[in-house]
Amino acid sequence: MAKDYKRQELSALYEISKILGSSLDLKVNLKSAMKVLAEFMDMKRGTVALKDNSEIAMVVSHGLTEEEIKRGRYKLGEGIIGKVAKLGSPIVIPNVGDEPFFLNKTDSRREVNKDDIAFLCVPIKFKSEVLGVLSVDRLFSSKGISFEEDLRLLKIIASLIAQSVKLNREVEKEKEALLEETEELRRRLKGKYSIGNVIGQSERMQEVFESVHRVAASKATALLRGESGTGKELIAKAIHYMSPRTKGPFIKFNCASIPEGLLESELLGHEKGAFTGAVSARKGKFELADKGTIFLDEIGDLPFNLQPKILRVLQEREFERVGGEKTIKVDVRLIAATSRNLEELVKASKFREDLYYRLNVVPIFLPALRERKEDIPLLTEFFLKRFNEENQKNISHSPEALRILMEYDWPGNVRELENTIERLVVMSHRSIIRASDLPVALRIPETTVMPPKGSLKSTIEETEKLRILAALEKTAWVQAKAAKVLGITPRQIGYKILKYGLKK
Repeated sequence: MAKDYKRQELSALYEISKILGSSLDLKVNLKSAMKVLAEFMDMKRGTVALKDNSEIAMVVSHGLTEEEIKRGRYKLGEGIIGKVAKLGSPIVIPNVGDEPFFLNKTDSRREVNKDDIAFLCVPIKFKSEVLGVLSVDRLFSSKGISFEEDLRLLKIIASLIAQSVKLNREVEKEKEALLEETEELRRRLKGKYSIGNVIGQSERMQEVFESVHRVAASKATALLRGESGTGKELIAKAIHYMSPRTKGPFIKFNCASIPEGLLESELLGHEKGAFTGAVSARKGKFELADKGTIFLDEIGDLPFNLQPKILRVLQEREFERVGGEKTIKVDVRLIAATSRNLEELVKASKFREDLYYRLNVVPIFLPALRERKEDIPLLTEFFLKRFNEENQKNISHSPEALRILMEYDWPGNVRELENTIERLVVMSHRSIIRASDLPVALRIPETTVMPPKGSLKSTIEETEKLRILAALEKTAWVQAKAAKVLGITPRQIGYKILKYGLKK
C-alpha cells in the first residue's frame, strides 16, 4: 500500500509541476492541477483560494460548480480556510461532521455523509508571505493512509503553486507597466497634434483656437472652411486628439484625390468580386475609422451621386459595402473641410442641401495667411528651426528678407510659406537668408502685382495669375513643381492654367 502511494505521489507531483509550467494562464493551470489530485490521489474538491485584500476567495476548484466557487469567500480568520490564511499553518479536520468551525460556505457537501470526509488545508506561501490556501476533501472509506503523508504532499504542491502565483503577479505588473508606458506614448502623440502646436497669436487664430476647444469635447460634426494651405488637416487632428475619441483611429481622406469611379469603394469598402480587380473584400475609410474620427478633406468635390450615401452614414451610422448586402454599423465622428463655396454649389444644385446642413453643424473658418500677417514671423521661426534640425544647419534670416516675407500675400498660405522656408534652408550656401535669396515671385514689385484699377475680384485674379506665371517660369513649366512652390495641388494649378489661358 505504501509503495503504491509513493508511486502515485511521484506521478502526481510530476504531472502538477509540468502543468504549472506549461503556460501563463494561472486559472487553467490550477484547475488542471486540482484534477490531477482527484485522479491520482483520490483527493476530492481540490480548491485554491487566494488573498484578495482583507479576504480570501476561491478562484478554482475541481468538483465544485462556478456558483459554489463564487460563494467561497472568507474573511481572514473566518472558518478553517480563513484561519489557515491568517495563521499561515496547516489544519486537518478528521471529520467535518464534528467540526463547528467548518462552515461549508459553498454548500457542496449536502449529498455526502460528512462523517466519511476529512478536510485538509495548507497555506500557499512564498517565503514568509501567505498568498492563499490549498484545501482538499479526503474520503476515508479505505484505511492505511496517514494525514502526515497527505499534508507532506499538499505542502509540496502548495509551494509549487506559490511560485506560479508569484510569477503570474510579476507578469501582470509588467503588463500594467507596459500599458502605462503605451498610454504615456499615446499622450505624447496627443501632444504632438495638440492645439498648442498650431502656430498663431493673431486675434483671428485665437478665435479659431477657442472654437476648437469648444467643439473637441463634443460629438458634433465640424466643418473647416478656408483656402487651401491654411492648416485644416492640422486643426482636424487637434480636434480629434483633444476629444474623448483620442484613443480611436484618425483616418484622413481627400475627396479630390481619387477618380470618381473609385470613391465609393474607398469610402465604404467593397466585397470580393464587386467589380473587375476586386480580388478580395476590403474595408473602406468609414469602417477603418470606427470608434474614432474620419477627416474628409475637399468635401465640396464629393460627386453628387455619392452624397446621399455619405448622408446616410452620418444620419444612420450604417452602410453597405460596394457589391455587398450586409449592413455595417459604425460609430464615427466626421470632420469635413473645404476650400470651395458650398453655398454656391448648393444653389447650383451641385451639392445636396440636406448634406450641407448636416455637415455645417459647427463651422470653423480658418483665415488666410494674408489676413494674419502678424503670425508670419512666428511661423518663419518655427519652420526655420524645424528644417535646420532636419538638415543639420543653422540658418537665420535678415530683417530685409523678413520684411519681404511679411509683405507677400501668400496665395498658397501656410503651406506655401513652409515650402519656401524649406527650399531656402536646403539651397542656401550662407548662414543668413538675404532678400536676394528669396524666390522671384516674392520680390515682384507690388506695383506690378497689384493693378491700380479694376474691381477687387479682378485685382485678386490678376495677382493670382502673375504668381502662377512666375512659379511656372521658375520651374521651367513643370506643373507639379510649380504647384509645390505655390503650396497647391497639381490638379488645382492645372485648373488655374486653363482658367487664365496661360501658355509657355
